Amino acid sequence: MGATDARGDGYFRLIVEHSPTAVVLVDAAGLITLVNRQTERLFGYPREVMLGRPIEFLVPAPLRQGHGVRRSRYLAQPSTRSMGVGRDLYGLRSDGTEVPIEIGLTPIETPQGSRVVASIIDIAERKLSEQALRRGEERFRLLVEHAPSAMLMVNESGSITLLNRQTETLFGYSRDELTGQPMEMLVPSRFRGAHPTLRGGFFSTPAARPMGIGRDLYGLRKDGTEVGIEIGLNPVETPEGVQVLATIIDITERKHAQRIIETSLREKTALLDEIHHRVKNNLQVVSSLLALQTRNTRDETARRLLDDAQGRVQAMALTHQLLYERKEYTRLHLGQYLDRLTRLQRQTLCRPDLARDLHAHGMQTPVYLGVDRAIPCGLIVNELVVNAFKHAFPGDRPGAVDVTLEAVDGSRVRVSVGDDGVGLPPDFGPGTCRTLGFQLISMLTEQVGGRMAIGSGPGTRIEILFDASVEHP
Repeated sequence: MGATDARGDGYFRLIVEHSPTAVVLVDAAGLITLVNRQTERLFGYPREVMLGRPIEFLVPAPLRQGHGVRRSRYLAQPSTRSMGVGRDLYGLRSDGTEVPIEIGLTPIETPQGSRVVASIIDIAERKLSEQALRRGEERFRLLVEHAPSAMLMVNESGSITLLNRQTETLFGYSRDELTGQPMEMLVPSRFRGAHPTLRGGFFSTPAARPMGIGRDLYGLRKDGTEVGIEIGLNPVETPEGVQVLATIIDITERKHAQRIIETSLREKTALLDEIHHRVKNNLQVVSSLLALQTRNTRDETARRLLDDAQGRVQAMALTHQLLYERKEYTRLHLGQYLDRLTRLQRQTLCRPDLARDLHAHGMQTPVYLGVDRAIPCGLIVNELVVNAFKHAFPGDRPGAVDVTLEAVDGSRVRVSVGDDGVGLPPDFGPGTCRTLGFQLISMLTEQVGGRMAIGSGPGTRIEILFDASVEHP
């Protein structure tokens, strides 16, 4: 560029002075002939200190010796170019500190001869950002490398770009054998055809998620064997675009432990089946013995006592029968239990020659009890129904007994047995009744954690209220 008049030279100096980067003009001898305000800010010297000094004045001492030779080579073949490509360049500040810089060189012609314009950019912040990025990348690589699970990175084309030592251990390949190879080499052949489509689906809507929910996944080792695996996918932004980081867990031991648990569970289930079946059969044997004894007993009082005992045994046997049938050993559907119990009692208590019946209501109510409370509850209903048939209908009086199950307040249950018979004696009360049946009812009510109430009106109604599990639709 030729500065041929004062106005042109003035424009040149104005542009240089207000440039957002440091600008230094150096002559053929390497002396500084012009600087701008950004140069003063960058190096910390006033311009009068820098003018007339060799450019090496701003170069750190270790780099000064070779700087003159490089400057001479540049002046021998001047051109617009960056300086120090591929090298880290530094400038020396007035306080002795060094600043990383980037330099662009442009040769110009002036009335005073050839000059070189050096545009100098402070890249300290960029260096800090690059260092932070490198540190972050290094931490990421260390995290991946030392992760307890196999981890590998795959780009959108399906090539493996990164893997850790656990991946080498799991699949039996070295990282050199896997890096750059298609991900499908780790997928069993029967799944390989569909894998690119699944991979494309992930990259179309990348989001952290597990892979293969509800399916058994397998990886293919170098030796041709398969290993059961669990995979988590995470999209990662990289300079090369979005990639997927796959975390792969070997679940061989988990599968083995699961098989052991399932085998043990089947064995325990079979044992519980056998226990309930045997208990039910044994109770039925006891019931049969009681029935046989009843037929061979002439004393009416003894016969009634044996009948009562047989009914209680049948109520207990029914519990184990239902547990055996339903294969649910921790709880019992109370409605199903009471419904079966009342049907059994209907067969034994309702005679064809008398117009008497037994009805069950609300047995679909989803009420569940543990076995330890279901048996006492069944025995309570058995006693109340038997008592109603014994005492509510003297002579040939017709009538009906109702067994009702209902949920109360969402967590409590009411079981009631009512009849339309002659009702209770005027002097009857829980504290005055000394019969074995009523004492048994009181004891069993306490056992289920409930309280008993006697209803008023025609006939008799006795209610048991207690807490229980009620499932809502």
